[in-house]
Amino acid sequence: MTELQSPTDPRIFCLTKIVEIAHYNVNRIRLVWSRIWKVLSEFFVSVGLLENLSVAIFVMDSLRQLAMKFLEREELANYNFQNEFLRPFVIVMQKSNAPEVRELIVRCVSQMVLSRVNNIKSGWKGVFMVFTSAAADDTKSIVLLAFETMEKIVRDYFPYITETENTTFTDCVNCLIAFTSSQFNSDANLNAIAFLRFCAVKLADEGFGCQEKCTDEPRNLGMSDGNATVDKDDSISLWIPLLAGLAKLTSDSRSTIKRSAVGVLFDILKDHGQLFSESFWTNILESVIYPLFSSERSSSNDPTSTPSIPEDDFSNLETQTLAVKCLVGLFINFFDVMRPELARVASIVTYFIRSPYKHSASIGVSALMRLIEGVGGELSKEEWKDILLRFKESVAHTFLVFSKIVRMMQDIEIPDRFESYSENDQYSDHENYGNEEEEANMETTSYAIVKLKNHMALLLLVVQGIIKLYEEHRKYLSSDHINILLEMISAIATHASEVSSESSLLLKFHKACSLMEVSEPAIVHFENESYQTYLKLLQALFRDYPSMSEEMDIESQILRVCEKILRIYLQCAQREPSNEALHRNASIHCIVPLGAAKKEELAARTSLVLLVMQLLGNLEEDSFRRVLPWFFPLLVDLIRCEHSSGEVQHALYKIFQSSIGPMLTV
Repeated sequence: MTELQSPTDPRIFCLTKIVEIAHYNVNRIRLVWSRIWKVLSEFFVSVGLLENLSVAIFVMDSLRQLAMKFLEREELANYNFQNEFLRPFVIVMQKSNAPEVRELIVRCVSQMVLSRVNNIKSGWKGVFMVFTSAAADDTKSIVLLAFETMEKIVRDYFPYITETENTTFTDCVNCLIAFTSSQFNSDANLNAIAFLRFCAVKLADEGFGCQEKCTDEPRNLGMSDGNATVDKDDSISLWIPLLAGLAKLTSDSRSTIKRSAVGVLFDILKDHGQLFSESFWTNILESVIYPLFSSERSSSNDPTSTPSIPEDDFSNLETQTLAVKCLVGLFINFFDVMRPELARVASIVTYFIRSPYKHSASIGVSALMRLIEGVGGELSKEEWKDILLRFKESVAHTFLVFSKIVRMMQDIEIPDRFESYSENDQYSDHENYGNEEEEANMETTSYAIVKLKNHMALLLLVVQGIIKLYEEHRKYLSSDHINILLEMISAIATHASEVSSESSLLLKFHKACSLMEVSEPAIVHFENESYQTYLKLLQALFRDYPSMSEEMDIESQILRVCEKILRIYLQCAQREPSNEALHRNASIHCIVPLGAAKKEELAARTSLVLLVMQLLGNLEEDSFRRVLPWFFPLLVDLIRCEHSSGEVQHALYKIFQSSIGPMLTV
């Protein structure tokens, strides 16, 4: 070593002789050669790490020649001499500070693979370790050269990897995952994930799978220290590092990598899931799939989360919404083997409905509808009930959003000013407001308005989903199931009335929207749609299932909804329900004109009142006679209402003429 350490004139005579000794002894009995190489390899590593570049390159090139000769011989079964022989390349690759030496190592190893691939067995571990180190290199040419060779290996030499021990494939997967972190080439990052998909295709083509005969799969699909815990006698174990590696990438900090990893992970399960047994599916879900949604469940349980959201949370949310859609599709495709996981899958999907973010919650509703559409015909009564109860619980949880808005706006005062604030600069133009407190109030109000709009849009989506669910799956629904749907839609309609009754809050929103020149929340539309859909569902039940409707007293529910709608209309028209004593004592009555906003609200509510009138007018004579005492005071108040529309008055005229009149003449 002393003669090699001269910075100006190193002498390599002894080094050359040592290389020759190694060359002449390479064909000796393997156990003898192993003891010789243990001493020589440490020497070659020390020389390869010298600062003198020419000496380091010389010894690496000499090692390449020795390796080419050594790899001419096939390796004996259950021995790892090749891995020991290639270890100097790995150590120098990891520790050398000279990019020239590292690039030479990559080229040497690439040449070995391409020319001696038939004989490589345990040596694959050293090959993949060299390329894994190259993937993290800070020299672009080294990274690209190594990835080019990895492409060649995966495309053309895949069978040579799987025919050796299972940990070889784990090393291959780890190497591809390392390339996803390359800082030089985003295409290489995504191509590495694409090659993981290609590996899955190759495994399936070569028949690596597990059907019912496989009963003792590993209980943990996780990867520790880069290696999966596998049973070497079980072909299914080759899927473990692949799936676990993709699961690891789903938590990457880069959104493109996360989305790609989620897509490839679920595509592999969808395309090759038929190869897996039920117990292996259970392990996949527990160790790979369910952990993807852990952060969503924790965040959705917090209804008081603040409006400021870290960028990572947005990225995680995007990944999770993609994953939940893929999970539902996967569950539908493999329902027979995944059926025991129905409750867990339904829980994940319905928890998305609780999300404080509009897009995520909407995805939860649509995913649940897709789940029911896909497997509804196969579900038992208990499974239906479990899904609907989870749905109901999550919808009820969303009502907390409005409570939060009310608390948020409780101490907020909106200025009585009419300067014009555009929607685009409501957060940035600080000069528009008199002081910081006023500006903060306006920002809070703007946020609250957006939250309320999103809240109502979500609940309307739920209402539409309930109607669609009934129309498409009513033949599978029992009275218990239908009762849950009615309770849900009734709760939403009642909640809509509660929102509409918060007059002080709505006045603040009206003033704020005028100042900021943004549209007001469509609260009347929300309330109308909720009650109209509720009434539509009750009528459909009354028509489709007469006997069930009688048991559930659907007719009384219809009448209560109709009464509620008429009372809301009268209250809007500033005409409270009748008090006959007051009417008899009233001697003077003045018509107070309505404001423009009230006129618009009254016009918006007219269609729903007309629907109630039509429903009352279509009742059978006996039914109408039975409910008349209930509705007659309300009908009289509608006649006395000065601000009701001509359409409402005409509908009243028809009821009195066709239904009430004949009763008086009898």
